[in-house]
Amino acid sequence: MTDQLPPIRTLIVDDDVRVAGIHAQFVNKVSGFEVTAVAHTAADTLAQVREQRPDLVLLDLYLPDGSGLEIMHDLGEEPEPPGVIVITAARDLSHIRSAMTQGAVHYLVKPFRFAALAERLTAFRDLHFRLAQLDSGSGEADQQQVDGLFQLMRTGTITTPPKGQSAETMRLVQDFVRGADADVSAVDVARAIGVSRPTAQRYLSALAQQGAVELRLRYGTTGRPEHRYRGGSGA
Repeated sequence: MTDQLPPIRTLIVDDDVRVAGIHAQFVNKVSGFEVTAVAHTAADTLAQVREQRPDLVLLDLYLPDGSGLEIMHDLGEEPEPPGVIVITAARDLSHIRSAMTQGAVHYLVKPFRFAALAERLTAFRDLHFRLAQLDSGSGEADQQQVDGLFQLMRTGTITTPPKGQSAETMRLVQDFVRGADADVSAVDVARAIGVSRPTAQRYLSALAQQGAVELRLRYGTTGRPEHRYRGGSGA
């Protein structure tokens, strides 16, 4: 999918030149992204957004000439506002709540490892490309597609029920597996949510194929291995 669309143009914003450089290196390591500019002030950020028209801004909240939250407000008034991933040392709920209400797609607290940023970038990339696919079609989405987009933004995965099956049952199965303390079987799921074992197995198989849960085989002394499931990395 990443080969079929242009890379996601990304603006890095951080008042620390060294940190901004590290973040740029991180972004360039993730397939489907390219860093188009780096900014260290609020004024430069807005100027770069209007000149470069990035798809994504990695935004620090503490800048020498203004707040990243103020920048988010200004970005929201742009004709084609970019997505924003907040990257900051701010941990207080007032900053977090404000960033959420102003449309931040993710909020990453410093310091963090590359894997944490890569996970959020990958989720944004998949969301960006899925929206592009819908836009190139009818330009509209049905409720299941809408639910999938919001799920992708929250968790990094879209879980689609098998044809003719229930999205609500799919959610119940996934939630049970994700909340379990240990691997679970189709029998465990069936008992927990009140469906038959074959039904539970169909949903578990679909979730495993989509990467939302992880399949593990438990080998006994005889017979076929037992299929066990646990919450996957995107679940």
